[in-house]
Amino acid sequence: MNIVEILKLSLERDASDIILSSWARPALKIYGEVTYLEEYDIISQSELSNQIISIMNEKQKQTLKEKLELDFPIDLKWYSRFRANVFFSKSWIWAVFRPIKTKLPSFRELWLPDKLLELIKRKNGLLLVTWSVWSGKSTTMSALIDTISANMQKHIITVEDPIEYVFNNNKSLIEQREVGINTLSFENGLKYALRQASDVIMIWEMRDLETFRLALRAAETWNLVIATLHTSGAARTVSRIIDMFSWDEKEHIRSQLSDSLIWIIWQDLLKTKDWKWRVLATELLVNNVGISNMIRKWVIHQIDWAIETWVSDWMYTMKMSLDKLKDAWKI
Repeated sequence: MNIVEILKLSLERDASDIILSSWARPALKIYGEVTYLEEYDIISQSELSNQIISIMNEKQKQTLKEKLELDFPIDLKWYSRFRANVFFSKSWIWAVFRPIKTKLPSFRELWLPDKLLELIKRKNGLLLVTWSVWSGKSTTMSALIDTISANMQKHIITVEDPIEYVFNNNKSLIEQREVGINTLSFENGLKYALRQASDVIMIWEMRDLETFRLALRAAETWNLVIATLHTSGAARTVSRIIDMFSWDEKEHIRSQLSDSLIWIIWQDLLKTKDWKWRVLATELLVNNVGISNMIRKWVIHQIDWAIETWVSDWMYTMKMSLDKLKDAWKI
């Protein structure tokens, strides 16, 4: 077995993921279905371990030894970049690779409203892209950065783990920092970005309380902050942020969030009707005077009703998005 050959084959077969496990044939995930590569033999544990170690540098090997799991990028020159995740199941080593698209989709291709282009022109504020892993959050965030770079003269700093899409400077200047290589943590990367004349900051994931604090502060101080969260539903996202803080901080955080939030996108990738592609379904909350008051007064239970009612303010529910996709015969 040769990992590079399998990665190249995955591109030819339009696979979304490559799964390598000890004591199994290599597998590709194509249109959501796992397909074993029958032309390859079953991989032994030692063979897979040797192959995986061969594509890692010394620092990555040490990190895997210490933490037992690792994310890192692979650049297959002239073909594509891949995001790799190496981990252990029982005593066996596994690896999952995901191809990273070289061409980012437009807002229209993502089925996002063109009017959102007006909102990303804001000088400061917080944009959140939410849901689970493999829901296309990184593609949406990267499309936002690419759109800003193509249309505005900004200094953009990203803090990622690992770096996936490699951006080219356009009208904007883009600096990409990888946790563990260019900065010690998301918290550190965000803290120092505020001292580096930044205009736009992209945070791969807000994982801890201090990163949340810094993100809210950055969104108040002339930075457009784009970040992801693992939450389902716009209202639940607001609750999740507030609930992370202690009781004596909640009122202040609600005030900060009500002022700095621009919008929240909750998204998921669904199989198309012919099962050959995946399409993005989304829910959109746009912060207006009414939503801001709901956050400040802590009547979050009213937000779902507001999204459904205030369609004129560009908001829509996940159900509305699904209905639109059904009407367009996408799903």
